[in-house]
Amino acid sequence: MKSSGGGFFLFFLYQFYMHTSVRCVLGRGELVSVGLLGTSMVGASWLLGMFAELRGCCARDCWGWRRKTWVWKGSVQRLTCPLLSVTLLVSFGSSMLYGYNLAVVNSPAVHIKAFYNATWSQRYGHGLPPGPLTLLYSLTVSIFALGGLGGSLLVGMLVARYGRHGTLGRSALLVLLAGGLMAFSRQLAAPEMVIIGRAITGLHSGICLSVVPLYLGEIAPKNLRGFLGLLPSIFICLGVFCAQVLGLPELLGQDRYWPLFLAVVAIPASLQLLLLHCFPESPRFLLIERNDICGATEALRRFLGTSDVQEVLEEMKEEQRSLSLVQTVSVWQLLQERSVRWQTLSVAVVNVGMQLSGIDAIWFYTNTIFRNAGIPESQIPYTTVGTGAIEVVAGLIGCFTIEKLGRRPLIITGFCAMGTCLAGITGCLLLQAALPWMRYVAVACVVGIIAGFCMGPAGVPFLMTAELFTQSHRSAAYVLGGSLNWLCNFTIGFIFPFLQMSTGAFSYLVFCGVCLLVALYVYLIVPETKNKTFMEISRVFAARQPLAPLCHAGMLRLRGLMMRMGTGTGPYGSLLPGPNTVEAEIAAP
Repeated sequence: MKSSGGGFFLFFLYQFYMHTSVRCVLGRGELVSVGLLGTSMVGASWLLGMFAELRGCCARDCWGWRRKTWVWKGSVQRLTCPLLSVTLLVSFGSSMLYGYNLAVVNSPAVHIKAFYNATWSQRYGHGLPPGPLTLLYSLTVSIFALGGLGGSLLVGMLVARYGRHGTLGRSALLVLLAGGLMAFSRQLAAPEMVIIGRAITGLHSGICLSVVPLYLGEIAPKNLRGFLGLLPSIFICLGVFCAQVLGLPELLGQDRYWPLFLAVVAIPASLQLLLLHCFPESPRFLLIERNDICGATEALRRFLGTSDVQEVLEEMKEEQRSLSLVQTVSVWQLLQERSVRWQTLSVAVVNVGMQLSGIDAIWFYTNTIFRNAGIPESQIPYTTVGTGAIEVVAGLIGCFTIEKLGRRPLIITGFCAMGTCLAGITGCLLLQAALPWMRYVAVACVVGIIAGFCMGPAGVPFLMTAELFTQSHRSAAYVLGGSLNWLCNFTIGFIFPFLQMSTGAFSYLVFCGVCLLVALYVYLIVPETKNKTFMEISRVFAARQPLAPLCHAGMLRLRGLMMRMGTGTGPYGSLLPGPNTVEAEIAAP
């Protein structure tokens, strides 16, 4: 494969470059920066090899243009141009803004505080003391999470009233309003406009962080659901990376440009607002919730690039028939319904685990770790850009491998890698005074945590929320998962500084324990959903007994028993009993 050979060639050049000429002209800090960026380049070259597995064929569409259709090896449904285009559009216009807004306030922090202080002095004749000034800036940062929590609570109502497509289009208007407020805040000497703008961007992110995977999960064929479902997480990483790059002093990191830096979010939102109407609503929403068979059929033909959509339509009608007597449930009803208790618990665990994994705490402490590693203060922003590039590459690796490896391996491996590296961070911080070389191990652990998070835990929980529920419960599940996600995000932002002050390096062991426990839960409870329809996944959970076997050896015996009875393995390849298994036989040793 040519691209794979190119990857090895780039890797050779990179190693030669790092071990010869670079050492002659760069210091220790610059070497770390170049090393992080070089690692991301090697990963990108490897991705070229993966992308070579997408083979193309062309067909003439109704506009006379050549429409490309990429086919994944071994796949059933094709990755069509409309399907890929709408995924990239909503990921760029919605998901990327979440990552951008997470990181955008870091580099201009000094300039924003100076603006607040100067405005206060103009109004009241004296500046703000350090304590209230820090509190006002902290409010500017944390109100984004509060807005996100509010947006996540509105998801169920919005998608029921406007649909998935309509909610995404209308939410883009919020970003335009927020961008205008933040862009003109300094001219009008109004710090309140910055804070309100941040709250509105949080509201938008809270809505879109749930609606984007919900929309993509419903329009994607089952064999491409993982690939398309992880693309938004890549754009979240890309948003963080863009904020880091644009925040450099050479670009928008200067005092006179920070309002423009905050308002850049209006550009992707405007593009989405202009182009989203070219794509149809979710066919599953149209058929099951609106009973619009013609609209659903046309949408399927657009997305799948074929007029033969009868098989997919029949699968959707089967789900519609199974839900004909079931109303769309609320969050409270979801929590009370025993038939979906495992799905609800799984969504809660993976969403809480994603935020309590310590990724936000790592970003909080990254600059200190890099500083202890000997990187000059002036070089730390560029090193941070290198970690952002690794974020993007790790997300791409997860996206290109999820349909081959499955959801479970990615999320389990990601959480285990994070737990191991978090334990390593604790050891490095405790031993770096006695062993100076441990500082570089700490940098490697930071990179490992970021890469592990972006390969699985960053995006798989949102995808799993769509896959574990049928249409009637899916909106409520996203409200629950999104609310827990934002609530934990806000909690970690406030609690971690106090936890770090009281426990020091041992604070990371708390996150290590969370990561390992979530990985264990997913290993024991959560099924593999790769290449399964929503109804098949629902039947998997319906077949689960109240008390699943907890002993791996006992589960193996159960599997052998079922194979002797002719039922094969349990659902999803796990060791759980199938619907034909006799209760007395299950209980047998």
